Amino acid sequence: MITAFKNKLNREIEKTTIDTLQVNLGYMCNLACKHCHVEASPKRTEEISHQVKDKLLQIIGDYEQIKTVDLTGGAPEMHNGFREIVKKSRELGKEVIVRSNLTIFFEEGYQDLPEFFAEQKVQVVASLPCYLEENVDKMRGKNVFKNSIEALQLLNNLGYGRKDDFRLDLVYNPMMPETGDFVLAPEQTSLEKAYKKFLQDNFGVQFHSLITINNIPVGRFKLHLQRKGVYDKYLKFLEENYNDETVDRLMCRNQLSIDYQGNIYDCDFNQMEKVSAINGTSKPLTIDDILEASSLDVIKTVQVGDYCYGCTAGCGSSCGGSLL
Repeated sequence: MITAFKNKLNREIEKTTIDTLQVNLGYMCNLACKHCHVEASPKRTEEISHQVKDKLLQIIGDYEQIKTVDLTGGAPEMHNGFREIVKKSRELGKEVIVRSNLTIFFEEGYQDLPEFFAEQKVQVVASLPCYLEENVDKMRGKNVFKNSIEALQLLNNLGYGRKDDFRLDLVYNPMMPETGDFVLAPEQTSLEKAYKKFLQDNFGVQFHSLITINNIPVGRFKLHLQRKGVYDKYLKFLEENYNDETVDRLMCRNQLSIDYQGNIYDCDFNQMEKVSAINGTSKPLTIDDILEASSLDVIKTVQVGDYCYGCTAGCGSSCGGSLL
């Protein structure tokens, strides 16, 4: 029997000052990875409208407290307003993170992305769930590893992974479990050393940091667990590894997650589970509410679900990696 996360926590998670906007620009992607919590694919057409994009740009421009604009998708690069949001945010001195699958560089119309990234000095956070070709292709699709390595080499040639102001980070997450043999993301520092040695020795690839993320039971990964009949067992596994020391460092405390329709959530996982952020009136928040309130700090507490065990298990897990 699983203990509800809110009961295990036995307190509310309070928001701190918002300094990060994480924006999901839409669900279109050139890949359809088996573990994708967004369930993105080439068949998806949802993307941010011009109206929502303009409101988002207004918020980015109006609030100096926003230090980071974190762009995700799908493949964020494929969506309406992507380059405009990057340019405007950088003009305003914001850090811009682009969560790229790397293979988008080789799709028609996107071949100039490496140069665009370098021109804007965006931080590239790229998924590479293993440094072994077989494991990556099994999770993400045929030839994804090969194309990812080639993309990393292109970025390296532009200074990414080699210079401090051209930041390149890679993302690891565990392989998809086929039975009840579950694992958490391993200790980040030692795995980073192994990644760096293997990629440098075999491909001449360099990067700054490795971000380790637990598999969160939402989206396609949740469906995978359900098909295998181990969804409840996985939640129990996460509960058994719950670490209360991670809670104060959770990413949901200092960020707003905004979807392509302008709805606001505490984090990307809540967004995928349609658990809206709320204010004191229990009304789901939208980007219009933020504009009307003339404040980003209208949310007092974070909404939680049992999948939150994924972020609080072991050393913790966030879009920035281990929490401890």
